[in-house]
Parts: sequence; C-alpha cells; structure tokens
Amino acid sequence: MKAKGLLVAVVLLAALGGAVYWSNKQQKEEAAKPPADAPPKILTLNEGDVTAVDIKRREGETTALKRGGSNNWSITAPQAFDTDRDAINQLLTALTSLSSEKVIEEKPADLAGFGLKTPAVQIVLSLKNGKTRTVSLGDEAPVGGATFTQVDGDARVFTISSTTRATIDKLAVDFRDKRLLKLDVTTLARLQLTLKGTTLEFSKNGRNEWAIVSPKPMRADGFEVDELARKLTDAKLDPLTTSDQKADLAKQFAASTPVATVTITDAAAAQKLEVRKNKENKFYARSSVVEGFHLISDEIGKALEKTPEDFRNKKLFSFGFTDPSRIDYKDAARQLNVSKAGDRWVANNKTMDSVGVQSLIDRLRDLSATKFPDSGFSTSEIEIGVTSQDGKVIEKVSISKAGDHYIARREGEPSLYELEAKSVTDLQKAASDVKEQPPAKGAGK
Repeated sequence: MKAKGLLVAVVLLAALGGAVYWSNKQQKEEAAKPPADAPPKILTLNEGDVTAVDIKRREGETTALKRGGSNNWSITAPQAFDTDRDAINQLLTALTSLSSEKVIEEKPADLAGFGLKTPAVQIVLSLKNGKTRTVSLGDEAPVGGATFTQVDGDARVFTISSTTRATIDKLAVDFRDKRLLKLDVTTLARLQLTLKGTTLEFSKNGRNEWAIVSPKPMRADGFEVDELARKLTDAKLDPLTTSDQKADLAKQFAASTPVATVTITDAAAAQKLEVRKNKENKFYARSSVVEGFHLISDEIGKALEKTPEDFRNKKLFSFGFTDPSRIDYKDAARQLNVSKAGDRWVANNKTMDSVGVQSLIDRLRDLSATKFPDSGFSTSEIEIGVTSQDGKVIEKVSISKAGDHYIARREGEPSLYELEAKSVTDLQKAASDVKEQPPAKGAGK
C-alpha cells in the first residue's frame, strides 16, 4: 500500500510539474507576441545588410548614399560629399525597422487615391544579396498628418506617422558632414595655435594631459585647451550657401583681420583652420579640409580672441580636487611637515587638527598667478613641498617678496608666477593655524 501511494504521489507531482512547465512556456510565448493592437511592421531588415540607399523624388533631386570600406558612408548624388555618421545611422535604424500606424487597405483597387500610383518619394534599399527593397511614400492622409505608404511585394497600404516620414524623407544636405574640421576629439594628440603674434604648440604628455612644448616648455590649462578643441570641432558650414553668397564670403574673408590660425592633429592627420573678423565683428573661416570660406558662430570666434596667457596653467599646484598625502611648509615663522596616516594628519607622531590642515590645503589649491613675469624672483621667503597621487607627484615651490606682491617659482620649470599679496598672507596664516588636535572631551579622567 505504501509503495502504491508513493507511486501515485510521484505521478501527480510529475503531472503538476508538466502543467507548470507548459503554463510558463505558454506565458513566455504570449509575452513575446506583439500586442493585438500593435501597429504592423512594414519592413524588417538587418542594418548591416544594407549597402546603398537611394531616395528618389518624383519632383526634385535624387539622393544616393553608398556604404564603402570600413563601414563608411558617402553621398554620391546629386554631388559627392562626406556624410554625417549620426544622420546615416538614424536613417538606417528607421528604415530597417519600419513600423506603420495602421493598415488602411489590404487589397486596394486603385493606388492613385493614396498618391501611390506615382509616389512622391521612393526609397530604394540595396542589399548584400543583390536584392532591393522599395518603400513608397504617397499623399498625406486627410486627418492627422500621416503619410500613405507601401512596400514592394506587399499589396497593403499603410500609414506612417509624420515623425517617421521626417526621419526617412530627407535630402542630401541632411546627410552631409558639415564639420569644418573632421577630427576625432578623443584622439587629439597635438594642437598649434597662433594668436597675437605668438605661436603656442600643445602636446599630450605621458599622463594624457596637455602641455605647452613651444616656444618653451610650460604648463597648459588643460580645460581651456580641451574647450577650444571641442568648439573647433563643432564649427559647421552652411550647406545651403548659394554661389553669390560663396563669392561674398571669399571677399569678406580677404578683407577681414586675422584672429588666429589653428592646426590640430588627431590619430589620422593634421587639419588647419584660419579665422578672421570683419569690422562688423563677424567671424569668417577657411578650412584645410573643406572647400571655400565660411561664416562661423561668435562662440567659436571669441574662443580664439584670447592671449597666449589664457591657455597657460595659472594654478601654482596641480593636485586639483584630490587632497595631497604630504605637505612640507617653511617660512620665517613656522616649519610644518604633515603627512596622511589613514584618515589622520600626523606631524612629529602627533595627530593634527584636520580642520586646520584642510584650510591650509585649500589655500595652497587657491594659489593662482595674476600674470607671468619674466623676472622679479629674488630671495626665497617661503618653501613648500606638496606630495600627491599616492606619492607619484611631488611639487616644490619657492615664493619671494617683490614690492606689493609675490613671485613664485616651481622647481624644474623656467616660468615665474606673480601672486597677489593677500593670497600669500592667507597661506601664511593658514600654516600658522595648524595645531595639534585637542584631546577628546573626558579623555584622561
């Protein structure tokens, strides 16, 4: 009896398990199905299989796009141009997964009523296998702004939304690469900037930081250089310029005053941009990689209306927003040597008040040049050493008095930094205020 009961229990458990399995399987299959009211797909293709796209208009130009080597696309008609990669990607994504709003007719008797007998636009996709797929765009629907659409091999007439049409119904100008400098900002390696009669050459150092290498080695303001490079790579041409406008731009450039010349080198090649400004304060540019002369934005022009000093690092110390691990300070009134031990600051085996040390760090971080004099450093009155980045970087600075201000010098560098007197007196006060941490309340009782 026991064996029989055990056998029945096993059979029931197996049946229950099977029921649960099939129930879960059915639920997954149902979940994978599109909702009953989901708009039907018009076209589903693999983006990688598309080798060319031709946008043919009943009236107007035909735009021809072709995929080349290294997955690069180009415009081949109505004229040959490089393409905007993002614009191409948006087009391909929309076309290869094209959805409708709804089916209007399953088997239309006459396509003329939908504007599809002679479509306003036909988009032909060429595929790797030699076949093509054609999407035809007809008239707008009477209500809602949708467009009647049909795909070859499918008798049905669909509508697509105005947003979808705007994504796929484009002209060659919409796909054109409009950049005046065709650079990859992430791989910039060198930048040469000529302004105010001086040429500065910037290069990336071993820590991937910008440094000035010419006319002499100097520290660069990395943020300013990166911002300039970003703005330059954002400079765009106007693709709708007429021939008369092009001639006027050439005259304006020739008559304008030079502002700056920039040569930028990325992993591929060097490219140059010359910028000038006319009497009406409009900026014009000529690029080494794009034909003609171009009006550019005030933002880009003003980014170049600077002095060489604007691109130099004015901060005396470069530890930035990360706190150092050791500070050595010496002036006529105080010698201080503090180092980090875990979460404590220690000097002579004594725990120092962290608030006072942090105040000193802040004053060191704030030390910034008001100008870069060629001379003026005399006898050092303050000596400072700052260790940061886990001991990898040690910066040593000497500061001397020079009339109503101070002159600082970093060890191993020829540059001098003029400092305001207040910033130095604030530093001296912060150093004198660093004290031993007071005992905790109740300690020793």
